[in-house]
Amino acid sequence: MNFSRMLRLTTYLFVLGAAPPAFGAGDLTGQTPIEVRVDLGTKGGDLKFVPDKITFETGKLYKLVLHNPSDKPHYFTSLGLASKVFTRKVVAVTEPGGAGKATGEIKGAIREIEVFPGGTVEWWFVPVATGTINDLNCSVKDPDGRTHADKGMVGGIIIQ
Repeated sequence: MNFSRMLRLTTYLFVLGAAPPAFGAGDLTGQTPIEVRVDLGTKGGDLKFVPDKITFETGKLYKLVLHNPSDKPHYFTSLGLASKVFTRKVVAVTEPGGAGKATGEIKGAIREIEVFPGGTVEWWFVPVATGTINDLNCSVKDPDGRTHADKGMVGGIIIQ
């Protein structure tokens, strides 16, 4: 085989991915998650997120525990957060605090999570971009036609 032909074959194999893989400095999936809990509404019927300000840091794995202690369904909706995180999974559990049994798992892009009365959902994600996000809201409509966001169920998120 002449040199020219060998060079073309080597280039061809390299383009096809035969070169050794390049690895990043760390494997983000091996982290222990940082747990952050947010209640959607209150037992007393208040339409608010508790807490209504949340802070995350890029590159860290979070388990956002969304619990609904109220007697109404609520949404945790933030297109801004969805655009700045890599979602590992979302898990519906029977009760908060790790003692609950998983009843389902969702993967892929997440923009809105509905949590039924008394329910808990865990959203596992890694923030990949910084920013201040002010679009956290609950868009559930009450019989009067107003959303829970219209009634004050809104919040903010900071990713550092």
